[in-house]
Amino acid sequence: MNYKDYYNVLGVAKEATADEIKKAYRKLAMKFHPDKTTGNKAANERFNDINEANQVLGDPEKRKKYDQFGADFKHYEEAGSQPGGFDWSKYASPDDKRKRGMNADEFESTFAQGEEVDLFELLFGGRGARRQGRRSAAFKGDDLSAETVISLEEAYNGCARLIQLEGQKIKVTIPRGIADEQVLRIAGKGLEGIQGGPSGDLYLTVKVAAHPEFHRKGNDLHRIFPVELYTAVLGGKTLVKTLKGAVKVDILPETPNNKELRLRGLGMPVFGKKKDYGDMFVTIDVQLPEHLTPREIELFGTLAALRSK
Repeated sequence: MNYKDYYNVLGVAKEATADEIKKAYRKLAMKFHPDKTTGNKAANERFNDINEANQVLGDPEKRKKYDQFGADFKHYEEAGSQPGGFDWSKYASPDDKRKRGMNADEFESTFAQGEEVDLFELLFGGRGARRQGRRSAAFKGDDLSAETVISLEEAYNGCARLIQLEGQKIKVTIPRGIADEQVLRIAGKGLEGIQGGPSGDLYLTVKVAAHPEFHRKGNDLHRIFPVELYTAVLGGKTLVKTLKGAVKVDILPETPNNKELRLRGLGMPVFGKKKDYGDMFVTIDVQLPEHLTPREIELFGTLAALRSK
């Protein structure tokens, strides 16, 4: 057998972090998975090597021993696992031997019988050798991430989006009241799992576009509302647009400019709660009349004279 450089198998440096090893393994395992390479013997062998490398480098303790005894691995493999070819027991302490309950002769006998075992568990592990066919571990598929933009009206009412990602179309329901930059987790819509493992998840970042009239603060909405000078002075009723529809609002006499009115329950729906809403705050913007007629100018003059007395 040729010595296997597990780092080379996974295409990572010896100094690679655990996360880098995990990512490299998942990428290669997906590429060479038997379900995707049916009938390709070379790809299947490559898949087995990838799994083998991950079983060692993906386990901190096994990786440490591999780094320590890697050269002797090569010596053992070159010896062909024949009696007397290599004595692994020299690396095991008396406690290790008691834990695994297997001496050098039993070790060589196991390999002579052609059984596939976990080499590191056999030699160094405290759980004992597993005399069974090697099984590839099941892994959850990688998660995916995506973004989508919706309008404030869609955030108010709730909506749906069709996300196209990694060759699949995913319909996502966006709940009412969702906030800007809020992330939704759609379970099971990531990449498919390995060896029967569950699929990953999709994480969808929802961005709410700015609105020309309404400004959102939490669950509340704010807007500036123009009111004619005469209505602000004399009072009256006016229609104010909200995301729920137009509502009639009373303007009290002598309402000053920048007066803020609070319309309860006319803000955004509270995310995850069916009946709760924020409020709407309306700031009055008194509009001065333009293009006055001579008569209007005369009347304003009269008012000014009255106010100066």
